Amino acid sequence: MLQNLRDQCDAVEECYEFMLAYAAQGLRGDAGSSSGDKLRPLLQRAAEAMASLPGAYEAAVSQAKLGPAGKYHAFLLVLTRDAGDALAAVELVLAQPVISSLLIDNLNASIHLRALLTDLFLIDEIAKLHQSSSDQAISAEI
Repeated sequence: MLQNLRDQCDAVEECYEFMLAYAAQGLRGDAGSSSGDKLRPLLQRAAEAMASLPGAYEAAVSQAKLGPAGKYHAFLLVLTRDAGDALAAVELVLAQPVISSLLIDNLNASIHLRALLTDLFLIDEIAKLHQSSSDQAISAEI
């Protein structure tokens, strides 16, 4: 389950990194360029990841038996809100017939997307800590 959570985080982060490059290109639209052809699928994948992030987080926390449970549950509420807000912004962009570099630049600047990214960076670091602790425990048993 921890890997599923990390995969969801990676999908959002990969899209964001691509959007930074896309925004810098000064394109008037997403049709007819190799970058434009990649943009919508990456946005769609990120949207799907955003929708499933709270469930993936909850499952990973439960499976790993992380605690104190109240602290992780409180963060689940934050993650759910931030993922939902960022998802709404991404879906609004996806609904547009043309996606310009300027539109993506504004999405990149969105406080909603930035809040979610900050959540993901926090989750990723916590996952690394727990993976490292788990690896050390397995090594000690051998």
